[in-house]
Amino acid sequence: MKPATAAKKLGIYLPATPQDFRDSEISREELATLLESQPEWLAQLRREGPHPRQVVAQKLGVSTSGLARAGAPDVMTTAEIKSLLVEMPQWLVAERSVHAAVNEENARIKSERATKAAGK
Repeated sequence: MKPATAAKKLGIYLPATPQDFRDSEISREELATLLESQPEWLAQLRREGPHPRQVVAQKLGVSTSGLARAGAPDVMTTAEIKSLLVEMPQWLVAERSVHAAVNEENARIKSERATKAAGK
């Protein structure tokens, strides 16, 4: 697979990876090996960042769209994320609320569909 696909599956920011990772195709076996026994560079990236947009959004408890609406950077380090969680700026409070409401609505719809399916 392409390095970008492997980086996405690993939850890491591709430009922060070693050059040899970015320049080579990664097999499924190599990906499995990376997941099972992380090299130090991978462990450090996962621990300290920089993290890609999807991981930043997850750690902040917002959607990727919420990050964009707030004008927040797509790539952040763990320290920057922790700082935002301590500061809790107004945009973060608002986006977390929106994200929670969307998740609740999705859960309600899923439950309704399961109930209808069970009734058939």
